[in-house]
Amino acid sequence: MSQTFVSHLECSLTGERYEAGQVHGLSAAGRPLLVRYDLERLCASVTKAGIAASSDPGFWRYAPFLPVADPADRVSLGEVMTPLIPLERSAAGLGALPGKALVKDEGRLPTGSFKARGLCLAVAMARGFGIEHLAIPTNGNAGAAMAAYARRAGLRASVFCPADTPDINVREIAQQGAAVWKVDGLINDCGRIVGEGKAKAGWFDVSTLKEPYRIEGKKTMGLELAEQFGWSLPDVIFYPTGGGTGLIGMWKAFAELREIGWLTGPMPRMVAVQAEGCAPIVKAWEAGEEHAPLWENAHTVAAGIRVPVAVGDFLIIRAVRESGGFCMAVDDDAIIATRDAVAAEDGLLLCPEGAATVEAYRRALAHGLVGTDERVVLFNCATGLKYPMAPVERTIARGAAIDYAAMA
Repeated sequence: MSQTFVSHLECSLTGERYEAGQVHGLSAAGRPLLVRYDLERLCASVTKAGIAASSDPGFWRYAPFLPVADPADRVSLGEVMTPLIPLERSAAGLGALPGKALVKDEGRLPTGSFKARGLCLAVAMARGFGIEHLAIPTNGNAGAAMAAYARRAGLRASVFCPADTPDINVREIAQQGAAVWKVDGLINDCGRIVGEGKAKAGWFDVSTLKEPYRIEGKKTMGLELAEQFGWSLPDVIFYPTGGGTGLIGMWKAFAELREIGWLTGPMPRMVAVQAEGCAPIVKAWEAGEEHAPLWENAHTVAAGIRVPVAVGDFLIIRAVRESGGFCMAVDDDAIIATRDAVAAEDGLLLCPEGAATVEAYRRALAHGLVGTDERVVLFNCATGLKYPMAPVERTIARGAAIDYAAMA
């Protein structure tokens, strides 16, 4: 049975209303559209017990909070509720208490990253609208997720990525049936190509925040956290921030849950984490601004947060300020050192973007921005297996004498 609690869409900047059930991109003001719900009707029809009893182990359990009207339009590759893994042995090196910091490991999702959430919803909505060809600019993981879900839904996918995108990501995208091009430039250059090609190639642009539904998919991170914390929330959330869809989506989810009375306790402080080589949101936040100009010569080992300009910059900064949070940039050397330390001490292989949140947490503790007794969630946005690792040089020659004492 078709059902949705969507009431309308609205411009995130001006509040102008747009009719639901129609294909939309950006608003007339050139800003993201937000999906709005009849929360009173939703609350009267949905219960926490009903969510808990869902047979779906992944984010489709939150279907009443999502805009897909017809269950037949849903697309799935076996999503799961991603685990919260406490930092134990590595906590001491961070200046933290064991178990207070929990890593939300989004690398367990299909295609190995949290991009599965947003792109799954975008593809499902596109299928419902009868759209047949999707295009996206990507630093890697978003393109892989879009390719996989588009092909699962029987849609065409065209993907454009910077020429220095990790090769494993490019091959993954192509292997999953998308047409992929490497572009001599950054993700904003790829986005320009996608935008210019809408009329000429006939595809639909699913760039970050340029359609309304990736936010709704990323919103499920917030819904999932609330359920995992017994319908309360952690004290602080550290989020690796490029385009910022997930931070915006989670803050939207918390607001909706609070409005229907499902949350107990205070809202979390939101922390936007960027790399020093590409930190437009941090710079704007420190300057007291809401909009961040283009960051020139962007570079970082954390490719997923190398976004020189974000169309939703003001939404990210508003969420941080409303929550009493902060923005922080960390350097590449510290990102890699932290990744290696957490892997060696806790057996948890983070992606560089996830390691950036752990390093930001360490610095926040050192500067008294976060208390050692506070419950903290650190987002690891993708599996560390997609990223370069140090080579192994030790060998054993067949038939040679082995010095076992040296291995003791």
